[in-house]
Order: sequence, then structure tokens, then C-alpha cells
Amino acid sequence: MPARQSARILSLTPGLPAFSPLPRRPSLKLRQFLLAAAAVIGLTLQALPSEAAQPLRIGFSDWPGWTGWQIAIDKGWFKEAGVDVDMEWFDYSASLDAFAAGKLDGDFVGNNDSLVMGASGTKNKIIFLTDYSSGNDMILAKPGIHSLKDLKGKKVALEVGVTEQLLLEYGLKQAGMALTDVTLVNAKTADTPQILASGAVAAIGVWPPTSTQAEMQVPGSRPIFTSAQAPGLIFDGLAVSPESFAKRRADWEKVMKVWYRIVDYINDPKTADDALAIMAARDGVDAATYKRYVKGTHILSRAESAAAYVKSDALTSLYGSDANSNAFNLRTGVYKNSQDPADYIDNALMAGQ
Repeated sequence: MPARQSARILSLTPGLPAFSPLPRRPSLKLRQFLLAAAAVIGLTLQALPSEAAQPLRIGFSDWPGWTGWQIAIDKGWFKEAGVDVDMEWFDYSASLDAFAAGKLDGDFVGNNDSLVMGASGTKNKIIFLTDYSSGNDMILAKPGIHSLKDLKGKKVALEVGVTEQLLLEYGLKQAGMALTDVTLVNAKTADTPQILASGAVAAIGVWPPTSTQAEMQVPGSRPIFTSAQAPGLIFDGLAVSPESFAKRRADWEKVMKVWYRIVDYINDPKTADDALAIMAARDGVDAATYKRYVKGTHILSRAESAAAYVKSDALTSLYGSDANSNAFNLRTGVYKNSQDPADYIDNALMAGQ
């Protein structure tokens, strides 16, 4: 990181078994390398036969804002909408690689990853949003630490260069502090519960289910800052290849309409329990556990998503959120060339154009 924004960073790799977090955010620098390689491979897939005759290939993965797609799969809603779709389930990082390699026409991604893919050569546009993180991402502190200000001069374990560092930076700024006020301990997210339990750090950057494991291992630990206090810092949506969108816009519009049918099904009290059961089964956990994860994810209505497409510097705008992520990626060296948020946003479907 450049000196003006650098923090002291330590490396700690405990030799204890790790828990698997929601697999949405692998190391960005590693991911950047893999995406660049996959983008080169993807060039060999350009000469596909009659794209319009093929199903739309869409990747989705284990995040509460995306598992709802299983509802549409189970109930045959794509067929009812008149669109042929192949929804492919991935670990999140694998879905990014598949998209970069041209094996997917679209993928559900965090808006920061949309920029990282583009900087690595995989151009994409987010055509609608599904959700924003609203509590699932958090800075979890040991007993006795009650606020971010209590972290001054102390150590925080997280994966350097990923979303939890973005969250920590934002929270410290809101508290009148800077990243240089803490010492970062670079560690895999899955290892952070053990690190917190060891007493080596005062807090960790984490998300479910690893946050739940940390709270179990360290009784009295609690979140002192979460994404619920930063709406729009972390948006999620459907990124599609510009070529596919140009050729099959009508099909992508049908996909979007299916999504809002899913949202209605999730929100309707008469069908909410069934929706939760389907989502939990897709994730392989019980409904009660998954309900907690869903609460930390604000699933956007169509009106809310449309509002986020209005150009603004605020985090509640996708433009403002992307600009914030771009600045973060430049500061932390994820990529070197600044990315223009407008290159990654297409509001044609949201605007009904």
C-alpha cells in the first residue's frame, strides 16, 4: 500500500483447523491473477455456435442474496417466463473464474469484484442489483472492546485487501480515525476465530458463518461495527458480458422479472417460510440458522434497486459505491489503473428503456 495510506501489517497463520466462511470473497490479489489468466482462456470461446440458441449460463453461489434463485429453479419459473436458463452453482471464486473464461454469460457478484474482473480484462456490466450487505459483514471484538475507538493502538485480524478491510477503513473514518491507528494482522478469514480466541488481537473482520464460530469460541465477543451501519458499501448484483447483453437483452429482461417474482415470494408472509426452507436447503443448513444470515442481507425491491442506479457520490448509489471501492482497490494495490464506475453499470433494464 502507498505510504500515505499504509498501516502496520503483521502475518499470522495459526496451525488450527479452519471453518469455511460464506465463500464470497477470496484474496483479491490472487483472484486478480486467476481472472487475468481466465480472461485469456476465454478468448478461445468467442466463436460459439448460434448464441441465441443456447441457454443463458448464469453462475450463482452461497450468499443469502443469491440462494433465492433456487426457488425459481424448483418451481419452473424460468420456463414460465419463456427464457432458457442454466443456473450453475459454484463456490464464489470459481464462478468468477468461469465468467472470466467465457464459460458463463452472467454471474452474481459483489460490485467491488465487478471492478476487479474488469481491471483484469473481463469486461462486465451490472444490469440489476439483488441486495446489499446489512449486518453480515462485521468487525467483531473481544470482551472489553466496545467501539472502534477502543481499537486505537491495537491489532485487528482480517484478510488484507478484501471487503472486511474496506469495512474497517470506512468505520474508522466515521469514528474520526484512520487505518494507521490500528495494526492489521493479515490472516485468512476462516482462521480469525482461533486468532481472536488466542488473545493475539483485539478484533477480527468476519462474516457468517465464521462470525458465529468466533462468538462461540470467544464468549462475550460482539460486533462493534457492521455493514448495517454502511448501507451500500457492499452491493451485490448480476454482472453480464456486454456482448451477451447486446445480443440477448430480451432474455436478460425476463431473467430480471423472474428475480422480482422471487423477491415477492421471499417477502410474502404466506410463502416466506417455504422460501426460507428452499434457500436454507440450497445452502445445506437448517432454516433457523439461515434466517439469521438473511437478516444480515437487505434484499432490494425493484424500486430500491432503481434508486441505487441514480448517479450520486453517496454509497447508496451504485456509482458512489463503485467509486469508493475503486479508490480502495487503488490504495491497497489490487490493481494499478483506475476504473470508471460508469463502465460497469447499465441501467437500461431498470429504467425500462
